[in-house]
Order: sequence, then C-alpha cells, then structure tokens
Amino acid sequence: MDRLLDELVKAIGQACGRDISCHDEKFLAKALAKRLAERDNESTTTYLVRLARDHVEAEAFCRSLIVTWSEFFRNPLTCALLEKIVLPGLIQHQQRTGRPAIRIWSAGCAAGEEAYSIAILLDELAETLGRPITYHIFATDILEAGLEAGRQGIYRPEALQNVRLRHWHHYFEPYGDSSRVCARLRSQVDFSHHDLLSPDRPCPAASIYGDFDLILCCNVLLYYRADVQRAIVGRLRTCLAPAGYLVTDEAERAILERDGSFTPVMPSAVIFQHTSSRER
Repeated sequence: MDRLLDELVKAIGQACGRDISCHDEKFLAKALAKRLAERDNESTTTYLVRLARDHVEAEAFCRSLIVTWSEFFRNPLTCALLEKIVLPGLIQHQQRTGRPAIRIWSAGCAAGEEAYSIAILLDELAETLGRPITYHIFATDILEAGLEAGRQGIYRPEALQNVRLRHWHHYFEPYGDSSRVCARLRSQVDFSHHDLLSPDRPCPAASIYGDFDLILCCNVLLYYRADVQRAIVGRLRTCLAPAGYLVTDEAERAILERDGSFTPVMPSAVIFQHTSSRER
C-alpha cells in the first residue's frame, strides 16, 4: 500500500478503531483527495496528523467511503433480461418444483430502488400470468438511513426518471411533491442491516438460511481490494440456490469472470448463473 494511504489507514484506526484497509487503494486515494479539497486543500501531512486525533473527522471520512447511489431500473439490458428471461424462468422453476417462494436478495440496496424495481417486474409478470406469485425480497445495507428510506418508499420525481409511465400509475401514489411505492409492494420487501464483510454471517439474518434464486450486488465490489472482492463473491456464492443468478454492475463484470464459478447468461450481460450440476 502507498505510504500515505498506509498512514491514512493507521490514522483512521487510531481515531475511531475502524479498519479501512479493505478498500481499493485508488478508491481511498480519491476519497482522500476529495476530503482535502473540501477542506481548502489542506496539506496531506497536516490532515493525517489531525485526523489521527479527531474522532469526528475520522467518522466523517469513513462515511464518505460508503457509496449509496442507486436508481430504479438502472441498467436497461439487465432489466430487460430479468424481465424477459430470468424472472420468467424462476417462476417456471417454482411451479415445476413446488418451491414455496422465489427468494431474492438486493445486497447494498441503498434506498430500495433496486429491490422495488424487481418487485414491480414480478408483480407485472403475475398479472400477465393471471395468478399470484409468491416471492420474498430481502434488501440489505449498512446505513440505517438508507434502509429507513427504503421502508418508507418515498421518492422525489428525479428518482423516478427510469420508471415507465404505466408502472408509475400502477405502483406509486402521490405523496406531497413526491411519490410513494404502494403498500402492496412495500410489504414484499424486507429491509435489514447486513455487512457483506462479515465473515460470521454470509446471509442476511432476516433471510434465515439464504438459498436465494437471485442476488443483486451492483456497484459494491469495485470499491474493495481484489482479495476482499473474492471473499465477498465467495460468501454470495454460498447464499445462492443451485444454478441461482448473481447480478453485478458493468464495472464488476471482470470480477465474476475471474471467479470461475459463474457463467454469463449472454456475452454482453452482467447477469451470471452459478455453475451447478443441477439445471433449472
């Protein structure tokens, strides 16, 4: 690790007892440069000396490392494949095997946009089929503020730009100058705290036993060191049902390709299926 970044890691550990060495070096360097710019380009040396003694600033720096950005229906190709291939396949598998429910995990869910996008697609498929679909969506993050925002399901107009008009009319209701996800969909998503770095519990406690048909972990892996990425992918893999699907972001495609345990559903997609002798 670069000497300055090594000093940064030590300063944070000394000030608030947190270990940020799990993060990618380039990501840490950018976070440090941004923090210095926000403080009128304070010198790195001066900042690091003060940081080691300033618990409040150390906590603020750690919070800056948590990326919480998300969108409804963020990746058009991914959403199209989920809507037309993956989710219908999971529904068929559920009907064929008698599986009690389709189990889905949105890991690093931010304010719930991704989880509700999947709920909308599943609910619309149920209407097309003319019968109910039993499914459970578990949405997890490490920031309680985001989890609470997800539970409330209230979004400003700019957050709904990717939402189709028919979905907006059908699944949202007016809420002041914002829109709120309808109660029926809110009841389908369980929001809870879960740390993907925890070695003791790979699956969300709320899910009890994992066995997910689909895991979405987008815009999360790229902020960590390569060995930490591998560890997280390994934990996600243990939480998947046989031949289950893992969705990442475009920038994280190579991580899954290097893992060797997943096969892309198509060459240009970031939806991967767990390699298994059992086929759906």
